[in-house]
Amino acid sequence: LRTRDHARRAEAVADRAGAQVRESQRRHRIVSTLAPVGLFETDADGAVAYVNPRWCELTGLAPHEAWGDGWTAAFDLRGCDHLLAAWTAAVAGGREFQADLPLGPAAPTARWVSVATRPVHDASGAVTGHLGTATDITALKSTEGALREAEELLRGAFEDAPIGMLLTDLDGRVQQANDAFAELVGRAPDELPGSDWVTFLHPQEAGDDVVAAADLLTGRTDVHVREARLRHRSGDTVWVSLHVTVVRGADDRPLSFLAQVQDVTERRRFEGRLQHMADHDPLTGLLNRRRFEEELDRQVAHVRRYGDSGALLVLDLDHFKLVNDTLGHTIGDEVIAAVADLLRRRLRQTDLIARLGGDEFAVLLPQATAEEAARVADALVTEVRSAAMVVRGVRNRRVTASLGVAMFERPVEAGEEVLVNADLAMYDAKEAGRDGWALYASERHAEPRMKARVAWVERIHQALEEDRLLLEAQPIRDLASGEVTQYELLLRMRDEQGEIIPPAAFLAVAERYDLITDIDRWVASRAIELLHEHPGVTFEINVSGKSLNDPLLLETIETGLQISGVEASRLVVEVTETAAVANIAEAREFAERLARLGCRFALDDFGSGFGSFYYLKHLPFDYLKIDGEFVSGCLRSQTDQLVIEAVVRIARGLGKVTVAEFVGDEETERFLRDRGVDLAQGFHVGRPMPLDQLAGVGA
Repeated sequence: LRTRDHARRAEAVADRAGAQVRESQRRHRIVSTLAPVGLFETDADGAVAYVNPRWCELTGLAPHEAWGDGWTAAFDLRGCDHLLAAWTAAVAGGREFQADLPLGPAAPTARWVSVATRPVHDASGAVTGHLGTATDITALKSTEGALREAEELLRGAFEDAPIGMLLTDLDGRVQQANDAFAELVGRAPDELPGSDWVTFLHPQEAGDDVVAAADLLTGRTDVHVREARLRHRSGDTVWVSLHVTVVRGADDRPLSFLAQVQDVTERRRFEGRLQHMADHDPLTGLLNRRRFEEELDRQVAHVRRYGDSGALLVLDLDHFKLVNDTLGHTIGDEVIAAVADLLRRRLRQTDLIARLGGDEFAVLLPQATAEEAARVADALVTEVRSAAMVVRGVRNRRVTASLGVAMFERPVEAGEEVLVNADLAMYDAKEAGRDGWALYASERHAEPRMKARVAWVERIHQALEEDRLLLEAQPIRDLASGEVTQYELLLRMRDEQGEIIPPAAFLAVAERYDLITDIDRWVASRAIELLHEHPGVTFEINVSGKSLNDPLLLETIETGLQISGVEASRLVVEVTETAAVANIAEAREFAERLARLGCRFALDDFGSGFGSFYYLKHLPFDYLKIDGEFVSGCLRSQTDQLVIEAVVRIARGLGKVTVAEFVGDEETERFLRDRGVDLAQGFHVGRPMPLDQLAGVGA
């Protein structure tokens, strides 16, 4: 009985265990069937005994096709012998296995799966098989591929960039630099990582980027741009343009600084040369009048604030016109250059010397007293008399000078006043017999000078109020057709008795006392009226450099064109090159606004400034008027001919029109036509004429 009872209990336990196993197997089948990843089981030898539906869906294989060793047919194993070897080793050693594999040709679409297996052990610890998963990682692979491609592109762009590229940590330590940057600082690329960025900067630049870095890190600015100096290993200075941004992580946290570093040394050197050309006289290398007047104004401001003294000397060569007329301009230029060298040798480095024009020089003695200025003036006159000489064959001609001295005394308001004072004193020296000097005395000079200026200011005011300004028209010929359909309008003033006053008599005063903008507005308004009266004609007008920033002038032009209905392209506004050079930014904006109105812009007296060709790039002009100095003597001067030919080629390349001024005879006009000049102007083409002679022109 006891034996039967034990048997029944054992049978019951076995039944319960079997039921549990069957339930476990049922659950396993359900989980396996519904699993989102492919599942497979192998025996201890690695032969597949089971695959779930997701496996079949991924691989495109039926279950029986995967049993045994058939599971490898699910993958594209070309070139994957090392993976097969790793699988065999994992089976033999009862170890885990993992690999990313592309599915084979049976798969419904090209996909990648991640296969991972682990061994299954029995109660004794022996390996009875392997349980594996196959997870679809196609999207992940695609993302990884895109990331790798992007990284390769960025790496290539960084390393192969023609400009320096530098990546630093937030403390300025170099993380990565390309070959171009290494070349800028004269080091091998592998020397740079770990270096402090500051060590490559010129000592005077160190510390300038601290505030900028803080602004970048806090987000106050997105980019930091400036020009700086680097130190090449050789000790040379390299000017660069820096463009610095912050590299941020996905959480917007700053990770690094990225700097683009472009070598601008040649550009800086070129700009320096252009600036020197714009500020200096080409014959002597001394400061030119424009630049010298800026220094005068600076000295006046210094005296006004601190009360220091200072002196201005104006020196003019005696009878110099005779040298030019009898011996020629070449000899005259040699004399000018010799006097300039004499002044440089005689004066201190702190003294400023300028050639104001022609044979006139100026010297600024910044802190000189009247006694010191007198000693210098006497020494210079003596030096010119003893050292400056024209040697011509067997005849020598001694050169002398007259010199005027003016002190910087309050309450002087502008440098021009001191210049006028020194000029007045210089004429006193000439009237006293030349070859000497004179000191400006306010009690002797001021009253008549001021009376004359006030009188001219009043006359200009009255001329504007009484409509006594007038225009004359000088014809401009089209050299291709021979026709005249364009005129330059030239300003004149009629005095109280009806006599014509040339512009040279009153325009300087108008400029000095800011009446020139009123005159320019009058000229523009009158020109538009004339365009309405002569529909087939184009008129050119001149404006002062002071009018370049006058909004009322542009408003006058715009309103006049709208009211009259005149075609804007028939109005050409001229600005001299020297005025444009002195106000380059204003000239550019002025020309651009004229273009928006439809008017055309002319750069007059081209070639009279130095740095002319540089300004072609920066001024949007339509007409280029070749300075008459190159035209009037072009038949005798090869230099003038080469300049004219160069200007024509450049203008044609830019699609602009060239106008030659000072055309005095038929032979010159023929030469200009043969060289491709578009328009000609001068006494040979026609002298300025009263407007009533235009009756019927362009009608």
